[in-house]
Amino acid sequence: MTNNAIEKPRITITNVIWCYDAVNQAVKLLLIKRADTPFQNFWALPETWLRVDESAHEATLRLVREKLGLDLPNIHAEQLATFTEPDRSPGERALSLSYMTFLPVEPLLTPGPGATDAQWFTLKKHKSGLFQFKYRELLFRTLLADDYITHNDPQHRLAFDHNWILTVATQRIVNKLDYQPTILLTLGPAFTLKQARQVFEIFGKKEPDNSNFLRNHQHILIPVGSSSQNKPGRPAKKYQLLIDLL
Repeated sequence: MTNNAIEKPRITITNVIWCYDAVNQAVKLLLIKRADTPFQNFWALPETWLRVDESAHEATLRLVREKLGLDLPNIHAEQLATFTEPDRSPGERALSLSYMTFLPVEPLLTPGPGATDAQWFTLKKHKSGLFQFKYRELLFRTLLADDYITHNDPQHRLAFDHNWILTVATQRIVNKLDYQPTILLTLGPAFTLKQARQVFEIFGKKEPDNSNFLRNHQHILIPVGSSSQNKPGRPAKKYQLLIDLL
């Protein structure tokens, strides 16, 4: 009998890092331009090695701490999936433990070791139902299943299988909007109903007004006071996600 077991596959933590741009009312994704092979000069999701003395969750938060200078609590990172397709990395057997991280701020970016560039890409939902990530003339998108198998869209391809990881990530967020919308952690420690509705709408779920939104989601929101404002009218109430959900 032939033994095809691999003694030491390469294991990386792939981090899908989200933030919210309050000025432009946009959800953004962090992508870096790879300096090294494989996929040199391709844009990609940030990655790090899994160290012998840490869990995958700890490695996810370490990457954010080392690269972005943010020390986040555990609830800001969420396990997404494990990706193990044999051909996901050319010339080697590589496994990806993928996580999503929700930043409460939009930090400035500086390319670190292994990257020549780093940028925030704006998320938009296309009329086709796919999601697009855009920065200036650069555009990447999520995939249909056939695209993942054939890689038939090289113009919009990220490194490895990162387009597919983003497909899984965006679908996870959409599926959880009504019961565990962790994407709202990108709005900071507290947010208005209007801000929450804006994020939901970016992911394709539009609510007609604040009253309807609160009625449909009051089981996951906690009122925490009102916003300060320098204009006439009643201050907007602010909310937090129910911690027991996270």
